[in-house]
Amino acid sequence: MSRQRSRDTTVELALRKELHARGLRYRVHRRPLPGVRREADIVFGRVKVAVFVDGCFWHGCPRHVTWPKNNAEFWRAKIEANRTRDRDTDLRLAGNGWTVVRVWEHEDPIAAADRVHEAVTSVK
Repeated sequence: MSRQRSRDTTVELALRKELHARGLRYRVHRRPLPGVRREADIVFGRVKVAVFVDGCFWHGCPRHVTWPKNNAEFWRAKIEANRTRDRDTDLRLAGNGWTVVRVWEHEDPIAAADRVHEAVTSVK
């Protein structure tokens, strides 16, 4: 599992390319809140928008979640813990005035960029 990319994935790069083409400027892999060890994939600091690109397996996508048969208890606990942490992150950020956009890896990058663009421009 250590060979799985956690940053600069194909989906993330496609989304960033589309956002950049639309004239949006952002920071990559930053912690939006000081003292909270949670890193957003794309951060628009001035308008307080944090974008997370979630993998379907690792974050338990409702459409594509699969539960491994080998070591099933471990993997179910791991994925459920990721889901719980994601919800907690969303609540913490929202409580501090941030808008959170979650993008699944199976989403079309252009459609995802539309959602992010809307979030960023609606705050400006």
